[in-house]
Amino acid sequence: MAERRAKIAELDPVWSRILTEAEGAVIEEPLLGGMMHQSILHHRTIERALSYRIALKLASGEMSEQLIREICDEAYATDPALSMAARADIVAVHDRDPACHRFLQPLLYFKGFQAIQAYRVGHWLWLQGRRDMAYFFQMRVSEVFGVDIHPAARIGQGIMIDHAHSIVIGETAVVGDNVSILHSVTLGGTGKEEQDRHPKIGDGVLIGAGAKVLGNIRIGDRSRIAAGSVVLEDVPCCKTVAGVPAKIVGEAGCDQPSRDMNQRLTGCRGHEG
Repeated sequence: MAERRAKIAELDPVWSRILTEAEGAVIEEPLLGGMMHQSILHHRTIERALSYRIALKLASGEMSEQLIREICDEAYATDPALSMAARADIVAVHDRDPACHRFLQPLLYFKGFQAIQAYRVGHWLWLQGRRDMAYFFQMRVSEVFGVDIHPAARIGQGIMIDHAHSIVIGETAVVGDNVSILHSVTLGGTGKEEQDRHPKIGDGVLIGAGAKVLGNIRIGDRSRIAAGSVVLEDVPCCKTVAGVPAKIVGEAGCDQPSRDMNQRLTGCRGHEG
C-alpha cells in the first residue's frame, strides 16, 4: 500500500494529496467516512472520482447516474486534457481562494469547480457531434449549480469560478487560461445575430462580481474588470476598467490580476496601478 501511494504521489501529486486529505478528513469527522470513501478513496484515479462526482450531481429521473458516469468515463479516457484541466483548476482554486485550504474541497464542496468540470464533459460531447447530450449537460449544470455555460463555449485551464452563483457564458465566448471569475458574471451577446457574438477573454484576467461583458469584444491579457461594470468595448492588455459603461481607470497594477485577486482600483498588493 505504501509503495503504491508513493508511486501515485510521484505520478499524480494532485490526486495523491487529495487521497491523503480525504484520509485525514475521515479521522477528523468519522460521520463523513462513507462520503469520503464513495467520492474519493474508493477510486483509483482522479478521472474516476470526477466521473463519479459529476454523475452524482447531474443524475435525474431523465438520465440515470450510471449513464452519466459512463459518458464521463468515456470522455476522460478519450481526452486526457480534460483531467489535466481539472487538476489545473483545483490548484487555481486552492491558490486564489483564501477559503480553500485543501485540494479536496473543490472536488467535494465547491460548485464552481464542479460546474466547470461538468461543462468540460459537455464541451467534449459538443465536439463529438453529440449536441443533444451536450445540451442535456448544460441544462443540468444550470439547474443544479446555477451556472449556465453553453457547451460550444471554449474555456482554458486554471480557471477559478468563485461562489459561482448566476454565471452565464454564451455560445461563442472564449475564456483563456488562468482566469478568475466571481459570482453573477455574464459573458453575453448584444443582439439576435447567430454569428460570433460573445466576448473573448484573454489569459490571466480577473472579472469582478456582477460584471457584464457583452458583445464580440476582446478583453486583453492580465486585465481587471471591476465589480458591477458593464463592458461594451475592447479592453487593452494590463488595464483596469470600471463603471457603467466601463472605462479604463488605470493599469492592472500587477503581472497576474487573476492570481492576486486584488479588486481595489489602486493596484495589487499595495502597488499603485
